[in-house]
Amino acid sequence: MLTALSIRDVVLIERLDLAFGHGLTVLTGETGAGKSILLDSLGLALGARAEAGLVRTTAEQASVTACFAPPDTHPVAAVLDEHGLAGEDEIVLRRIVTRDGRSRAFVNDHPVGVGLLRRIGTMLVEVQGQHEQMTLADPAGHAALLDAFGVPPALLTAVTRSWAAWRDAIAQLEQARSAISAAERDQEWLRHAVDELATLAPRIDEEDTLASERQRLQQSERRAEAIAAALAELTPRDRRSAGPAASLRAASRALQRLAPATQPEPIENPADPAIAALERAEEALAEAETLLTRLIADADIDPRRLEQSEERLFALRAAARKHAVAVADLPALLDTLAARLTALETGAAEIAALQQAAEQGRDHYAAAAAALSAARNSASGKLRQAVARELPPLRLDKARFLAEVSDLPETGWGAGGTDQVRFLIATNPGQSPGPLARVASGGELSRLMLAMKVVLSAGSTVPTLVFDEVDAGIGGATAAAVGDRLARVAEAVQVLVVTHSPQVAARGTAHLRVAKAASRDRTATTVDDLPPAARREEIARMLAGETISDAARAAADDLLRGQGPPQRLAV
Repeated sequence: MLTALSIRDVVLIERLDLAFGHGLTVLTGETGAGKSILLDSLGLALGARAEAGLVRTTAEQASVTACFAPPDTHPVAAVLDEHGLAGEDEIVLRRIVTRDGRSRAFVNDHPVGVGLLRRIGTMLVEVQGQHEQMTLADPAGHAALLDAFGVPPALLTAVTRSWAAWRDAIAQLEQARSAISAAERDQEWLRHAVDELATLAPRIDEEDTLASERQRLQQSERRAEAIAAALAELTPRDRRSAGPAASLRAASRALQRLAPATQPEPIENPADPAIAALERAEEALAEAETLLTRLIADADIDPRRLEQSEERLFALRAAARKHAVAVADLPALLDTLAARLTALETGAAEIAALQQAAEQGRDHYAAAAAALSAARNSASGKLRQAVARELPPLRLDKARFLAEVSDLPETGWGAGGTDQVRFLIATNPGQSPGPLARVASGGELSRLMLAMKVVLSAGSTVPTLVFDEVDAGIGGATAAAVGDRLARVAEAVQVLVVTHSPQVAARGTAHLRVAKAASRDRTATTVDDLPPAARREEIARMLAGETISDAARAAADDLLRGQGPPQRLAV
């Protein structure tokens, strides 16, 4: 419910702080005193359109803060959690309007968009006036009102779930049909692509493996070429060339001839060290030749294998470029194309199964919707009777109210069922019932709305209702009946009512008087919480006008008698 309202610099209000309690709070005052300013201020905090004209003449900006304490289970908690705006014990809505007409909105001191502020506001407060019964006059909200009155929530849940399941089955069917249709259009290309990729048979991570193998084989080939070149330098290129080993042996033989042929005693050959070095060189050369021959024999040289690896790698990369995918994605692409191709062969069976699932989904939804329709038809009769009992005291005894439940065409079915619910009224005998907005006048619509609020208030999720002159144009017993019904509604939800009727004012549990006073060439609107004596005077004024007589005070006493002391409000 609304617990507090703080207004700063709005039109004629410079500073005003109000606190509200449970039950029925009435706001009275002479015409032009500023009651509408209070409602406009509250509307500003609830997300209504901001206008520069709301800012008090001598101020640069206006601000309104409204505090609420909704039940713990109220749906607004989910909206606050969704946007990270949850508070501890209360919800604080604040709106600031500057002189140039710009506005800022806050929820629990967090800046928000006006759209979100309005969404939260409509969940907390419903304003009803002669021109503001949008929920009642708009057929789009009639089904929800009827459901809240007398339809088990389990039926609504069943319809919502079965509708979702049916739509999901239809979506799967359409998706399968679309896939098969696309596959049929590309059937020739699809078969060629699958055959080509199946022949290529790409494997996961094959590109990396082939690239590594190619690099290894290329390195082995380069090593073998270097060894072969070195070995070629050690061996004769043809028979006519001696080669390094033969040259070493020839040099050794030439040096050996330096020793004298005949001597009585052996004479040391001066070239012996060189001959020994040549012999060692010949042995080292032979060893090197042996090692090189062994290396080239052990080398892993397979030109055909390198060629095959490169051909495979280039084929994979060419296929990837052709299909505009990475080489690593070729196996998955083959699976996808193969599945599409298989779908052409098994598509008929799959479509049949999905078609059957969709038909079953429709049957389940239709059954759940039929149960909901039956409950709505039963509830419509009870709602008609309940509203009919409230109409005569509200001077609508000749009116006939109907809650019409009719079948929608299948194109109009939805999560809310297969029904169209319309509230119709005939205000005069012999008149055919018609839509509320076209048949009922403003006053009649206000009183009809009040009658329905009496009937529907127990199922309402909005904790605060504001009635703006719902008693306009009526008096006497009818006004008393309006007051009685407002009090009954206030037993279930918090009610604020702006009224000119003393019969309505007398039923309030709290009474606020709005007045306008001039001081030092300035006019300001004030609001007073009336104690019992002042409340008596205010109701007497409403009865008698400017001159309050003892008879008016006595009549006020009669109206107040039996109502009990009003609940005091902090102002």
